[in-house]
Amino acid sequence: MPDRFHKPTLFPGGMFEAFLGGEDPAQISRVAHETARALLARVRENPDSEIVDRLVAYTDQHGIDAIAELWSRSNAKSLPGALWRIYLLRLLIRQDAEGTAYLYQRGSEVLSSIDTVVAGAPNPTGPAEITALADTILRGLFEGDFAVALDRAAAFCRVAAAGAASVADDRDTLDSDRASELTTRALRFTRFAEELTACARLWRSDSLD
Repeated sequence: MPDRFHKPTLFPGGMFEAFLGGEDPAQISRVAHETARALLARVRENPDSEIVDRLVAYTDQHGIDAIAELWSRSNAKSLPGALWRIYLLRLLIRQDAEGTAYLYQRGSEVLSSIDTVVAGAPNPTGPAEITALADTILRGLFEGDFAVALDRAAAFCRVAAAGAASVADDRDTLDSDRASELTTRALRFTRFAEELTACARLWRSDSLD
């Protein structure tokens, strides 16, 4: 069982896996879905900017523990699963804004798709721009088009994955361990992109629960 995190939480960049626990899975799932639905419905019905600001910055003040306990073990293609992934992505970006911006910028240079347009980060993309993008995407869940926010997050992941894979190729002969780490990061970003895209599709068909 992984160590518990305590604030200030530094969530290692390579850890995309859910937390493990011994509680009743059915109860955990029920609580996760109920809290996700209640939070989202309440805020989206009255998206007060001050409340949204507090929700966006929640993990900055309280760490990732509470959100992880609520949502991290939820199905990837569910409402709590989607919320968990967006919060986790934001935390990962903020903890290494320079490194993430570098991967994203590289990805935007090597990827031939509209993902950079969908994600919406300025070009060139530095630490300040990538951090602002993370906040904008999370805010979009509460006060914008939920599916669009998920699509933007998925596009970000695809660009970052392409960047990580490209840098891994560069490092392969010089530092195989680092290259392997970046390849793993690229695969995890790709998996997140697939899951978030599926969640956006489910939301549009009113099927994301």
